[in-house]
Amino acid sequence: MNTLSGDPRGNLSAGVEPAESEAVRFVGRARAMLLISALTTALAIAAVVTVIGYRLFAGAATGPAIDAIVTLPKGARVISMTASDGRVAILLDIGGASELRTFDIKTLKPVGALRFATEP
Repeated sequence: MNTLSGDPRGNLSAGVEPAESEAVRFVGRARAMLLISALTTALAIAAVVTVIGYRLFAGAATGPAIDAIVTLPKGARVISMTASDGRVAILLDIGGASELRTFDIKTLKPVGALRFATEP
C-alpha cells in the first residue's frame, strides 16, 4: 500500500536514512543551544532583579533622620553646598574671605575647615 501512495521508504521498520539522522541530530543540537540560551537569559534577569531589590531595600534601612542646627559666624553667607562620600561640604563667604567647612553626613559633626586667603 505504501508503494501506491508514493512513499519511497516502504517499510517503516527499516533503518533511518542518513539524511534524516543528520537532521534529527541538528534539531537536537539546536534545542540544546536554545535551552542553554533560555537558562542564561533567565539567570541574567534574576541577577538584575536581585540587584534592584537589594538597592531598594538596603536604602530603606539606613536609620532615623537627624535634625541638627549648624551655627555659622555672624555675617556668614552660604555660597554653595554639596554632599559626597559621606560628607557635606559648605562653602561660606565670611567678611570677604572664603571658607570651606565639611561635616559628617550621618552625625552632622564638623570634620574639617579650610580657609582661603589672598597673598599680600
